[in-house]
Amino acid sequence: MGPPPGRRSRPVGARRYPARVTAEDLRPPAATGEAVRLRLVRDDDLPHFFAFEQDAQANWVAAFGPVDPADRAAFEAHWRRIRADPAIVTRTVTVDDAVVGHVAAFPVDDQTEVSYWIDRARWGRGHATGALAALLAELPRRPVRARAAKDNAASLAVLRKCGFVVVGEDSGYANGRRAVVEEWVLELAA
Repeated sequence: MGPPPGRRSRPVGARRYPARVTAEDLRPPAATGEAVRLRLVRDDDLPHFFAFEQDAQANWVAAFGPVDPADRAAFEAHWRRIRADPAIVTRTVTVDDAVVGHVAAFPVDDQTEVSYWIDRARWGRGHATGALAALLAELPRRPVRARAAKDNAASLAVLRKCGFVVVGEDSGYANGRRAVVEEWVLELAA
């Protein structure tokens, strides 16, 4: 099967970035002393996730987010659907027992893709890298794919630190920007 409706991929050849980092490199900066942990998503995590999505700047950077971040009913329906689907792996990201975001792995055609959302107040502390690395450790199947807006340098850095390389590009309408946005398609091979 091809890409989802409305998406098209153009291979651009795998680009290699600096060598893969070690597990030690994936830890948050030592100065923070913060340990990133994953756990199953609980009902009481959802208000945190909803609050994180109210940040207009975070929605713009992420680009491919909800149609209307303020639509609580749509948010709750989305989370009911993904939590009920056994093919989707969702985890709450915590730091020192505080909810700081979520990560997910989900099927797209015959591939597995990952995504993450970290509270903007926690950006730049290694939480996304640590959370993605922990999620990838749970996933037995490779390859794993991810997508990021071409101008989302921070997300691209997270993916590269976790071993992803660019394997294609795509574009699509991004709710967070209300425009068509170009994105890189990245892959973590076996």
